[in-house]
Amino acid sequence: MSGTFAESAQELAGQTALLLGWRPADFWAATPAELAAIFAVRASIEPPSLSREHLTTMLEQDRNG
Repeated sequence: MSGTFAESAQELAGQTALLLGWRPADFWAATPAELAAIFAVRASIEPPSLSREHLTTMLEQDRNG
């Protein structure tokens, strides 16, 4: 994240809206510590991996795909 405070705040507000469903008032009511905790947890969560074997199994189970 770089740029001015306003640019950074706008980016964080957008991320909280997408990830958490927050409205702007929710974002502005949150403390910096609360935002840091939320994004620290979010960054530590690894997306599930999808192996070729798992994809093939899913395709076999659902022939409409």
